[in-house]
Amino acid sequence: MSRTALLDLHRLRGPGGAVAAGPAGRWNYAWPRDTAFVAVALARTGHQAEAVQALTFLQRVQLTDGGFEARYLLDGSGPPDDRTRQSDGAGWALWAAGEVTRSSGDARVPAALRPLVDRATGFALAATDGGRRLPPASPDYWEVEVHRTSLGTVAPLLAGLAASQRMYAALGDSALAQRSGAAASRLRTVMDVRFAGGWERFGSGGFGGGGGLDAAVTFVMPPFDHSRSVQVTDAWTRFQTDALRPAGGLAPGAGWKSDGISWTPETALVAYTAAMSGRREISEHWMDWLNNHRAPGGSLPEKVLAGGAPAGPAPLAWTAALVVLTSAELEAPGTP
Repeated sequence: MSRTALLDLHRLRGPGGAVAAGPAGRWNYAWPRDTAFVAVALARTGHQAEAVQALTFLQRVQLTDGGFEARYLLDGSGPPDDRTRQSDGAGWALWAAGEVTRSSGDARVPAALRPLVDRATGFALAATDGGRRLPPASPDYWEVEVHRTSLGTVAPLLAGLAASQRMYAALGDSALAQRSGAAASRLRTVMDVRFAGGWERFGSGGFGGGGGLDAAVTFVMPPFDHSRSVQVTDAWTRFQTDALRPAGGLAPGAGWKSDGISWTPETALVAYTAAMSGRREISEHWMDWLNNHRAPGGSLPEKVLAGGAPAGPAPLAWTAALVVLTSAELEAPGTP
């Protein structure tokens, strides 16, 4: 499964570093989120040049304010439509830049990617007022319009600011590192106030929140956030029950429509965060499920129907990247 997934990532890459989310139709565009995860997976498996190329594509299409459109044409000429921008892209770009840099063996971000880091950091700082407030409401990985800020938007920006701090520190720029670190610390506090009552999609505690648990709870688990509480782990565990579907996989969230369909990216996110937090048995459970529900050609599909048949496009870049990353962690020397 992992070998096929890695081959699929190479097949989905374009000559300019763009990565298609899927092989055809409305998936044949580059999402910043998907591209970020693919870059990290490529770097983790020793394909450093290809990983940097994917991040270079993100830098090329990045908007002047440091953020991103929801998705892009593969030639980098712009978005395919007027879909609302998604703020999580800047956070994922920063997190990926940090992970790709770490995989290179040199803690310093490449000079060629410095504009990506500077602009995305600027976006995260502006969107959160230096970590003093939640970012404005924005669509997240659910790909639907929202009117309240979701955990799926704020958590990636927090992960990005934390990565920004580490990258600036490695470059020896203590002032910028301190700025990003202070913003991350403040934003973590603000996020805790809004979401810590149950870590549901839109928070709790009298903020008009709720929405049930969704896969964004994985974004406050390792490797995205290493400072989480027992309450986060409990919510992450409950999500695996609340979002369970008939075929044995997970929906994007407990509040997702009751159509019986399992989604592979959300299932793979649990597998990845389980591996990264030392929960091998849980990770292997979800990896086995993914392996048993591949498409006939061996690729990982987007969805699995209630009866167990694969559905949607195959391969799906986000799922393939997560499977590669999870396998790399499970197979790493010293992993319990």
